[in-house]
Amino acid sequence: MSKKRSSALPYARGAAMALVALVLVVAGAWASWGSAQHVLLSKGREHGTLTVTGCSTDICTGRFDPEGPAGARTDMTIDHSVAVEKGGRYPVVVKPDTTELVRTGWAGGLHAWLPLGGALLLAALVIGGGMRLPRLAWVSASAGGALLVGAFFAL
Repeated sequence: MSKKRSSALPYARGAAMALVALVLVVAGAWASWGSAQHVLLSKGREHGTLTVTGCSTDICTGRFDPEGPAGARTDMTIDHSVAVEKGGRYPVVVKPDTTELVRTGWAGGLHAWLPLGGALLLAALVIGGGMRLPRLAWVSASAGGALLVGAFFAL
C-alpha cells in the first residue's frame, strides 16, 4: 500500500502546481479584461481624444473631444498611471454608460493587458519550479516579459 501511495504524490504535486499556475493566469486575464474589453471591442462605442488638464492620486480629468458632431465635454475621467500625464493628448474610448475613459491603440491595449503579463511571469516560476516543465516556463516567461516590455516602450 505504501508503494501506491508514494507513487501518487508526484502526480498530486504536479496537479496542485498546475492548478496554482492556472489560477494565476486566469486571475491576470480577469484583471486585464476590465479595461481590455473596451480597447478590443471598441466598435460602436464613443471614440475621441482626451486632453488631460489635471490629475489627482487616482484619476485624471480633462477635455474630451468626441469624434463626430457631439460637442466637447469636461466631465470625463481616466485612471491615473504612468501612461497618463498632465497636458497629454490621448486617443480614448468611453466605457458604456459611464464618464470613464480608456486609452486605445497599441499603448492602451498593452497597458490594459499588464496584469496578464505579470501573471504569466509568476506562473512561469510555478511551471518551471513546481511542475518541472522548463520549456513551458520559458514560453510563459517570454510571453509575459514581452508584454511588459512592449507596454513599457509603447507608453
